[in-house]
Amino acid sequence: MNVIALILVIVGAINWGSIGLFGVDLVASLFGGQLSLMSRIIFSLVGLAGLWSITFFFKDTPIVGDGK
Repeated sequence: MNVIALILVIVGAINWGSIGLFGVDLVASLFGGQLSLMSRIIFSLVGLAGLWSITFFFKDTPIVGDGK
């Protein structure tokens, strides 16, 4: 679950970066606009992943295994 949340947070960060730098909403562009069902699902999943990621601050274990 942590890895999925991290991937979704990265997707959100890339999307916000593209909005800030270029004025382009990649998710909306790829999935038919900001109000399309698919875009809203992705935006919602990214938001939930961000909330889940708050728990990373309270864990002593690494988010992704270090291969040991």
